Amino acid sequence: MFKTLLVASVLAGASLAAPAAGAAAANVVVAKDGSGNYTTVQAGINAVSAGGTISIKPGTYREVISVPSGKTGITMRGTTGKASDVVVDYNNASGTKKPDGSTYGTSGSATATIAANGFTATALTFRNSFDRGAHPEIKDTQAVAVKTTGDRMVFDNVTFLGHQDTLYADTAAVGTVGRQYYRNCAVSGDVDFLFGRATAVFDRATITLLDRGSSSNNGYLTAASTRRSNPYGFLVVGSRVLSSAANASFHLGRPWHPGGDVDAIAQVLIRETSLPAAIKQAPWTDMSGFSWKDARFTEYRNTGAGAGTGTDRPQLPAAQAGNYTPQKYLAGGDGWNPVH
Repeated sequence: MFKTLLVASVLAGASLAAPAAGAAAANVVVAKDGSGNYTTVQAGINAVSAGGTISIKPGTYREVISVPSGKTGITMRGTTGKASDVVVDYNNASGTKKPDGSTYGTSGSATATIAANGFTATALTFRNSFDRGAHPEIKDTQAVAVKTTGDRMVFDNVTFLGHQDTLYADTAAVGTVGRQYYRNCAVSGDVDFLFGRATAVFDRATITLLDRGSSSNNGYLTAASTRRSNPYGFLVVGSRVLSSAANASFHLGRPWHPGGDVDAIAQVLIRETSLPAAIKQAPWTDMSGFSWKDARFTEYRNTGAGAGTGTDRPQLPAAQAGNYTPQKYLAGGDGWNPVH
C-alpha cells in the first residue's frame, strides 16, 4: 500500500518536473517562483518540442531569448491573458559592448530573436529597456525588442516596447518570404521602430509614437526594406496611432535599403487607421540618399488629426483596395489565412 501511494504521489508531481536530459516536452510551464517546470523562458524554449506550448506565469523575466528555426509551430503564452503580466526584458543596444569588446549590432541587441516558422505568441510583453539618457557613451542606440525571421507567425495581444528599432520584422534570407500577423498588439517606439523585410500585417494595433522632445522631428514609424519582387510589405489596418509628441513632428516612414541594396523597395500601406496630430502633413521622407517617392508608400481612408491627402500623401485607389487586405498580404502560395 505504501509503495502504491508513493508511486501515485510521484506521478502526481510529474507534470512539474523537468523532462529527462535530452527529452522534449509537448507542454512546459515557466514560473519565476519555481512552481513550473522551469524558471527561465529560454529553458522552456530549450525543452519544448516542435508544435508544443510554453505557458509562462506572471513576472518579469530578465533574459535574452532565442527560438531557433527547428522549434517549428510552438506557442508561447502568458497564463493570465493580460500582456502586461508577463514581460521578457533586456537592455542591450547596438553599441553595447560585449565582454570581448565588440558590440552587439542591431540584430544582436534583440531581447527576443524568433526564427521558427509557425510560431504563435499571445498575452506577453517583449521589451528592450535600453535607456539612452543613462548611456551617453553609446552612440549606436538601436535597441530591438523582437527580431522575427519566420513565416506564418502570429502575435495576438502582444506588446512590444522600445525606442529605436523596437520590432525588426524580417525574413530568414534575402528572397525568402516571412509572413507575420500582429493582431490586437501594442507597439511603441520613435525611430524606425517597425522595420525590416517581412510581409507584416498590424491589424487593430495600438501604436504609440514616443516623444523625443523635438518640435520638428521625433522619429519615423516605419522603415521597410521589402524586396522589389514582393508586392506586400507592411500593412497597418484598422489601428490607432497615438502620440503626445509635438504636432507635425513624426513621419509615417522612410525607405530602408540595407547596405545600399537597390532591390529593397519599401512597401507600406496605412489604411483605415486613426492618425494623431503628431503626424507630418508630408509624412514620408528619404533615407540614405534614396527617395521616398521611389518606394511604395500609400494611405487609404485614414482618419484623425494627422490624416490628410495631397501630392505628398499618395492614396491607394479605391479600385485596388480589395487587393491590399490582411488576407491578401498573408495568403502567399499556400492560402494561409490566420485573420479573424
